[in-house]
Amino acid sequence: MKEQKGITDARSMQVLYLAVIVTVICVFIKPMCCKEAYLYCMEITYMFGMVTPVIIVHGGAWAIPDHMAEASVAGVKAAARAGYAVLQQGGSAVQAVEAAITLMEDDPVFDAGTGSVLNSAGDVEMDAVIMEGSQLNAGAVACVQNIKNPIQLARLIMEETDHVLLVGEGANKFAEERGVETVPQSTLVTDDARKSWERFMKFRTTVDVLFRDRTTVACPPIGCDTVGATALDSSGNVAFGTSTGGITAKRPGRVGDSPLIGCGGYCDNEVGGVSTTGHGEAIIKVCLAKHTTDLMREGLSPQKALESALEFMTSRVKGSGGGVAVSKDGQVGLHFTTQRMAWAWLKQNQLHYGLDHQEDCVEKIS
Repeated sequence: MKEQKGITDARSMQVLYLAVIVTVICVFIKPMCCKEAYLYCMEITYMFGMVTPVIIVHGGAWAIPDHMAEASVAGVKAAARAGYAVLQQGGSAVQAVEAAITLMEDDPVFDAGTGSVLNSAGDVEMDAVIMEGSQLNAGAVACVQNIKNPIQLARLIMEETDHVLLVGEGANKFAEERGVETVPQSTLVTDDARKSWERFMKFRTTVDVLFRDRTTVACPPIGCDTVGATALDSSGNVAFGTSTGGITAKRPGRVGDSPLIGCGGYCDNEVGGVSTTGHGEAIIKVCLAKHTTDLMREGLSPQKALESALEFMTSRVKGSGGGVAVSKDGQVGLHFTTQRMAWAWLKQNQLHYGLDHQEDCVEKIS
C-alpha cells in the first residue's frame, strides 16, 4: 500500500510539472489568454488520468419546514464530508457515494433508512439504487422493509448478481443470504414519520403539500425527502446513488423514481452523473436523470442541464423536484423547483452548502 501511494504521489508530481510547463508555454509563447491556457492544462491532466475528485449530495427537494432546516443542512454537510474523505484516500466514486448515502440513511432527519415515512398501511417500504459510470453497472432495491441501509444492499446487487433490481421479499431474501444488517421495522420509524402518516391519512394531501412549487401559497409541510449523491474520483470514474422511504401514505407496493435507472439517477463516465429528487411519478414520466445527462452530452453544463430538464418536467407534466450533477471534468450543478432542497458539495477542500434558493455558503475544510 505504501509503495502504491508512492507511485501515485510521484505520478501526481509529474503531471503537475507537465501542467505548469504547458501553462507557461501557452501564456508566453502561444497567442492565447490565461483562461484558454488553464483549460488546455486541464485537458492535459485529464488525459494523464489525474482528475480532481468532487462529490455533491442532496437531502431531498420538498417543502422543508423551518424546524428541520438546520438538521437537514448539517446532515448533507456531514454526508459530503464522509464521501469526500473516501475520495481523498484514493477510494472510488462508488465507495464515496455509498459512504455519503449510508450516513444520510442513518440520520433520522431524512426520509431514507432510519426516518423513512409510512405507507397507507402504516409500514415502511424503502427503495435505493447505485450505479457506476465505467461499465454502466447498477444495482437497486425496492419495497424493502427491515434493511438498515438499503444503499449497501443495492451495491451488493450490482456487484454480486447478474440483476439490476430486486424487490420486496426477493430483495430481503438476498439480503439475508449476504448477511446484510436487518433491524426491526419499528426502529426505522420516527415520531415525525408517525405524525406525518396520521395527518396525511386524514387529509390525503401528500403530493400537493410536499412537492408544491416555490410560487404556491404555503401550507403545513410534513416530511418527505429522498437523499442522493454523485461523485467523480481521481481516476475519472463517476457514480451516483439515491435512497428513499417514498411518499407518506403511499399505496403498499408503490415504487417511485428512486430505484429506476434514468429516473432517480444516471451516470456515464463519458458525460457525468446525476441524482434526482422530487415527485416520483413526474420524474418517471420524463426520465429526468437521463434527460439531464443527455443534455450534458450535447454540451450543456451540469447546471444548465438540470435547469432545462426540471423546466421541461414542470411544463410537460406539472411536476416539481430537484437534482444534483457532476460532469466528467468535475463541474457541478444543482437546481430545484420546490421551495427548498438541502445540498452540499466538496472539491479541493472547499465545502459549499445551502437550503434556500440562491443560497451558497462556503467553508474551508482541513
